[in-house]
Amino acid sequence: MKPNRSLRKSSIMIVDDHAMVREGIAELINREPDMQVCCGVASVAEALRVLHEPAAETPAHSGLPDLMIVDISLDGVSGLELVHTVKTRYPQIPMLMMSMHDENLHAERSLRAGAKGYIMKQEAFDKVLVAIRKVLAGEIYLSDSMHSKMLQRMLNPQAQSDTSPISALSDRELEVLRLTGLGFSTAQIAEQLHRSIKTVEANRARIKEKLNLKGNADYVRFAVQWLGNESSAFSAN
Repeated sequence: MKPNRSLRKSSIMIVDDHAMVREGIAELINREPDMQVCCGVASVAEALRVLHEPAAETPAHSGLPDLMIVDISLDGVSGLELVHTVKTRYPQIPMLMMSMHDENLHAERSLRAGAKGYIMKQEAFDKVLVAIRKVLAGEIYLSDSMHSKMLQRMLNPQAQSDTSPISALSDRELEVLRLTGLGFSTAQIAEQLHRSIKTVEANRARIKEKLNLKGNADYVRFAVQWLGNESSAFSAN
């Protein structure tokens, strides 16, 4: 019996600002008989441009992708911003968030933003394919441990399994903290997030209040240390 060559492969867009990561994920996906990478881009702006003009950018597979894999930390902008935008403009596209950052802090935020799954970059390659197929099938993907924690919170809302003060920050406040840790000034953060300097200063004030930080020096020191701890945790894995 001849193979059915008319079967359509699921098309996947990768949004990650590290070329080696994009290439590695693409190589993994393109080995599979039922899926292919139609596009890989490095920024929110590039992703939205490709989605706006899909036929011009993906001649091998015109139309919108069947799934997007989005890094939560893009160059200067949170991937959550892209998820929010795509959810509004292209609600038919499911998104899988992939990140090196702690799932305890970011997985639930990603789902609230509109993603259909969250997977850590240090997961085994076979788990990546499982996550992709699950989201393509219309299901939610989370690690077993994160799934269990979310169920426990649903069953017992009063129990706070994550006691980190960081969890009290809003998505915007968390992004401001992250950019501060990367060395961005208030003016640069305002430019990156397309917000006024006054708005970013208000975000900073709320962050300091929630984290009980007394001054700007403490705030900046905390941001740098927190971001360094997240990166160290990823490297250790």
